Formats: sequence, C-alpha cells, structure tokens
Amino acid sequence: MKRRTFLLAFGALSLSACFAQRDATPAPTPSAAAPAPAAPAAPADRSETFLAPAVIPAEITRALNDGRESFVPALERVIAADSGGFLALVDKKRLLPADYVPADLVPVGAGRSYVPGREGLSLRREAEAALERMAAAARADGVTLVVSSTYRSWEYQKKVYERNVRELGREAADRESAMPGASQHQLGAAADFGSITDAFAGTKAGKWLAENAYKFGWSLSFPDGYEAVTGFRWESWHYRYVGVEAAALQREWFGDVQQYMIEFVDAWKRR
Repeated sequence: MKRRTFLLAFGALSLSACFAQRDATPAPTPSAAAPAPAAPAAPADRSETFLAPAVIPAEITRALNDGRESFVPALERVIAADSGGFLALVDKKRLLPADYVPADLVPVGAGRSYVPGREGLSLRREAEAALERMAAAARADGVTLVVSSTYRSWEYQKKVYERNVRELGREAADRESAMPGASQHQLGAAADFGSITDAFAGTKAGKWLAENAYKFGWSLSFPDGYEAVTGFRWESWHYRYVGVEAAALQREWFGDVQQYMIEFVDAWKRR
C-alpha cells in the first residue's frame, strides 16, 4: 500500500515529523487494564513519522498538516485536560475488560432537569454534571431530555448481545448492539435518549441535541452513513460525553466524526 505523507512541524514541541496514513491493520485488543489518560510522549527521533489511523480520510490528514501550528497545540490541550480518561478508544476491536467498572458512577435520578426513563441509571460524575447543564439549557428552549439508558456493565452487555443474536442472528445483532466489552456504555460516559429508535432524530429533543450537544461536551457516536467507520449503524439517540474542548476539536478538525477524533487521539498518545 503506497503511503501518502505530509510534513508536520510539532509546534510547541519544536520537533519535525510527518503524518502518514497507517496501513489498515487492526490495533491489538487491550488487556485487563482500565482505560486511563496518558500524557503524550515526545518522539525521541526528530525524523519520526507519525502514522495517522487508516480510518481517517486523506483530506482530513492533509488539513491537519496544513493547520498543524494551530491543530497540534489544540490537540495537546485536549489530551492534557482529559484527566478522567473520557477519550478512551472502545469499539469492536478495542474491548474493555469484564471487570472494568468506573469508580465515580453517580445516579441519574429524579429532581434534575432531565427525566430518567427508568430506575437504576448511572453515569460518571463529570458526565452527569454535563448532562444536567445540557438538559437545563434544553428546558430553557422548551425541550425535555429523557434519558433512557446509561452505564451498562459487562454482564449486562453480554445478556443483551446474546439475546439479540438469538432473535436476530449474529450479523444483524452486530449492527444493533455491542458484544461484551465493546460498548461505550461500559465507560459510564454514554447516554441513550428518548425512544431509542430512528424516530428520535425527528423529535424536538433529537433535533435539539443534534444542534446543541457539542456545546456541553456531548458527541453523537454513530452518525448516519458511517457504519463502515464506527462498526454500528446510525444511532441518532446515542451520545457520548467527551468534554467541551474535545467536542470542539472534533467539529473543527475531524469533520465532526467522533470515531476519527478518538482513534487519532489514541494513536497520538501511543506514538
């Protein structure tokens, strides 16, 4: 596979390097370690080539290089601010271990600006606080956010996935639900809203979230037309908390596609 290489000066790091698109080889599945933020390490070799994940289109890689003097400092601010590990890469190739449970889960309960769809819901503390701010802004605009699903344990994922396989077959189940360890819900930073159906996109809440969620650090995980990128079909109801600065970075530099940003951040931290 011929590589397309673009010059990159690492701005504040005062280093020279190149972006290239990485060959499409799957990353290894993480072991039992829970996702944790990692400080970016400076390359030891000034001629080092940084390989951007193959999932990222060449035109985005080119734009990152063209804007590197602004992009690299913004990227490193986002990574440094992610002390809670909210940018961990979790998908069908990078699984969370069965024993991973966020330490700071808090109830998603009554008396807030949002409406819990059922009992027993929880999110990580920072994500729930951001959800409350977002829901309060939505209420001010005459929109009520109903939270239908939040944190899911590995065991819960296993039950749901196995049920879907029995009822739908494995191929269809893989489009509709995550195998154990592959769900963003296990991070305690993802929420499903409303009906959890395609109809949600046309509701007042669905339209409000699509337009405003990023302002509060929430990002649509599985946009329409990106199943080959994310591994899941369009889910207009599924949002993940990534933080306000990360959501802005995603919109400005990654075509507002969460998977592109998360994979790039993961590769950058491991370089």
